[in-house]
Order: sequence, then structure tokens, then C-alpha cells
Amino acid sequence: PSVTSSEEQTEGQRSTLECSIPYVCPWSDIVLHWEGYDPRVSEVSGRFQLDTSWGSQQVNLTSTFSWKDHSKKLLCEVSHGSRKASTELVLRVRHTPKDTQASLSPSSGNIGVGDTVTLSCEVGSSHPPVARYHWYKDGVAVGTERVLSLRGVRREDHGRYHCEAQNALGTGVSPAVTVRVFSAEISASPAAEVREGTATTLSCDVPGREGHPEELTYTWYKNSAWLKEGPAHTLLFPAVAAGDAGYYSCQVTNSQGSDTAQAISLSVTSPCQPPQSMKSPKKFMAEPLPEHPKGRWEGGSGLPVEFSGNTTNFGREPVSHGESSGIRRGQEVLQGKITQPWVDCDNFGVNLTCNVHGNASATKVLMTRAAELLIQPSAEVPEGTAVTLTCVGTGDTVGEPLYTWYRNGRRAQEGRIPASVSDTSEAVPLRVLYPPRQPALSSFLQSQGGHLGIIQCSVESDPESNLTLRRGDNVIACTRGCPQATDSRVHVTRSYNSLKVEIRDVVVEDEGTYMCQAGNSQGSASATVDFQA
Repeated sequence: PSVTSSEEQTEGQRSTLECSIPYVCPWSDIVLHWEGYDPRVSEVSGRFQLDTSWGSQQVNLTSTFSWKDHSKKLLCEVSHGSRKASTELVLRVRHTPKDTQASLSPSSGNIGVGDTVTLSCEVGSSHPPVARYHWYKDGVAVGTERVLSLRGVRREDHGRYHCEAQNALGTGVSPAVTVRVFSAEISASPAAEVREGTATTLSCDVPGREGHPEELTYTWYKNSAWLKEGPAHTLLFPAVAAGDAGYYSCQVTNSQGSDTAQAISLSVTSPCQPPQSMKSPKKFMAEPLPEHPKGRWEGGSGLPVEFSGNTTNFGREPVSHGESSGIRRGQEVLQGKITQPWVDCDNFGVNLTCNVHGNASATKVLMTRAAELLIQPSAEVPEGTAVTLTCVGTGDTVGEPLYTWYRNGRRAQEGRIPASVSDTSEAVPLRVLYPPRQPALSSFLQSQGGHLGIIQCSVESDPESNLTLRRGDNVIACTRGCPQATDSRVHVTRSYNSLKVEIRDVVVEDEGTYMCQAGNSQGSASATVDFQA
């Protein structure tokens, strides 16, 4: 048989295919027919043509073809008893890109910051072939290649991605896939520096937390010490106190693994408090000289202070009267000095004006017997330095004064002071800088869901140490100042005085001795551990 048709059919349009033989046998059992078509959308018709010089038999197939018929084979067959002959026709159906899909690699496991992710646009069928590809993230165009590679993934790469494949007839659009970047980050509301008593919230978030397909567990730490664990991603302080200040970090865990957020520093500022007794105003003291009266007052945080009395006034700028008078600003204090012999220090007014965190003022009589704590050579010293703490108690008390020392609010040395003439100095912080102690270095191999190796190093020091993990001469990771790991299997988590390295899909080549080096301005220390795969 002979088959006649157009070279190509177009999806959705009706087409007619003709099959014929150049003879007619009216009284025989010759049969001409089509095979392989869908009778639900097709019609078959036949006709004979006969005259004195020529005869033919024809059967027509009229159908609406779809993209699924592309490359399908149809047969036109003529049979006479057991004898058969046929002609094959391969359909060429023009259609837009069909069954367009976006695939994600890796398809399982957590995607961390710094990882590499590959998105591929796959098309089930397209005729003519696909000419152009377009990628979109949350509706915004991000690429024009069939394969979209995200190298060094960032938190901002989290989102829903879909691709479009285009040919001369139209466009195929894939369903969206979600790239979930599993990266923990802490934010503070209303700010990381708040006034004492302010309602404060620390939030630990991973991108897409609300739409995450599984439950997440949050573990909170303060200054590297465990605080709490549970499903709550927030840490609430209804009225933050000075003792709440510190470095906070959190670890977010799902069934695929975990990630620890970079520590955030929560600073708590204290508002000025008015004096609560007829003693010297808070953080103020007076100290007479043997030759003539002299007063000195101290206020915290470099605040503007005004002094006024019955004979002279003091402001921010020096005021000359008699010998000399004025105040000066230090990094943390303002000091006022009175050197005029004629000033009556027992009847002197003091006004304190505070900063943006609050204000307080009072006019009080400066008691010349106020106590003051002095630290020499400095309130911040390296470990091993000889430090002298001097409690200065001056005034007109009778007899030798008695002293009692306190450390962190607890009595450090026995003593007794008569209540009628006692006074207590302001607490003064003493910071001891010391080199890193011996690092705590541990390794762990988790076999569930693939081999995951964990090496963690932590240390105690002040100031904070820079931690570096080495294997031989190679630097695996550090807390600051080293290049990002080039091995996509390695994920690094950094926090205050802590470094954790996760090695996915551990192989024998990962075995060996790992060294953690810790160093700060005061010195260095190191530790080693043998990691076995």
C-alpha cells in the first residue's frame, strides 16, 4: 500500500492520512485498513475508484493528534487471506515543550551555606527542540541555561525555583522546587543593645522556618554553656537584666543534621538611678586634702555632669575662680575637682544628668567619709600580674577604720565596720586576660543516614581565641581569617571560642591526626585527636 500525508502534524489540529492500493477486486476478500490509531479521537473512511482503464482502493484516517503521539508508528496494511503487506508511517507531531520538570541535586540532606547546588531543567518531549531556557527564583529571573549551578550557597539563595523551556510553538513551565538553605542565624528585637528592663527577644531562624516540612529542635547556649532545648525558636526576656548580657548562640536540628548560629552579643545598658539615701549620690565621692578641701566626683559612661554649690558653679567647661576649678571627661568617668581653699565641701550640691538611657538628678550633701576602691596598675591586666586593690576610706571618723572586702557580692575577708560611720564603695570590675587553656578536642562518627564525621574544638580564654583545625600541613577550618573550605563535604560552624567541623560522606582518606590550635593576644595552646573512619 501507498501512504500519503503531510510531513508533520500539529498538536490539536485535525489531519487526514491516506492509504491506497492501485487495484480493485470487488468479489475477493482483500482488506485494506489502518492499525495503531486511537479510535476515540479518529475516524476511518474508505472508497473505491473503478473505470475502464484504472482502478484503486483507498482508506482514510482522520484524527486529532497529541504530543504523546509524537514518534508513534502507524501501519497501513492490505491482506488477502494469510498474505499481508504493510507500510509504516512515523508521526511527527509539532508541540510545545511538555512534561517540563525542575530537578535538584543533591536531592536529600541539608543544604548549608557554602555548599554547591545544581538545578536541572528536564523536558519530556519537544518538537521542534527546545531553543531557550529560563530560570526564576520567587518569580525573578536568575538564569538562562538548562543547568543552573549555585556555588557557595548563601542564605539569600533559599527560595522556590522553576524553569521555562521554550521552542517555536510555545513554552513549557515546570512545577516549582524549593531550595532549602539550612543555616541558623540569631536576631535580637528590638536590638542587640538594650536598656535594662526592656522586653527583649532573641530569635533563632533558618530560612523558610514556617514552611519547613518537619519539626525543628532548637538548643540555646549562653557563653558556650547549655541553656535550654525544645521546639521554641525564641528566647524571651520579659525585662532584661544586666546579668542577661553575654554571647548567645543556638543550634537548629532536623532529621538530616544540625547547624549552629554565629554567636550574638547581647549588651544591657543600665539607666541612671537617683540616690536612695542622704549619703553621697551614687558613684560620687568627696575627698579632702590636708591643706584645703578638695572634692572629686565620678559618674559612669562618660556622662555630662553638673556641679553647683553655694559659692561656685561647675559645668562641662572649666570655670576659673580662685585657684582652679572644672571637670574632665575620661573614657568611662567624669571627674570634678575643687581646689579653692574656701569651698565648703560639707554643703555642696551635686546634679547628675544622664545619657539617652535615662536621667536622674539630686542635690545632696557630699559626705567626706565616702569609700572608694582603687585598682593598681589597671582594672584590666594579663594573668600573672601583681594587682593591688586599695579601699580608700576617708573622713573624720575616730580611731582606725575597719574594712570588709567582697568579691562578686560575697564576703571575701572578715571584718566589721560600725554602722554609724560605715560606707560602701562602688563595685569595680577586675578583668584578668589569660591565654587559651588546653583546648577540648573531640571527634565523633555517625553512621545513620550515611557516614557523618564531627570534630569539635572549644577552649577557655580571655580575650576570645582564634581556633584553627589542621590535618598535617593543611588548614581544614578556622574561626576567622582563613579561606573557605573547598571540599563541599566539609561544613564549618563557628561560635565564641568554639569551632565545629562536619565531614559528610566520610572516606578512608579522612582518617588521621587532627590538631586544634588556639591563640589570642596572651598566648596559644593546642590539642590533637585521632579520627578513625
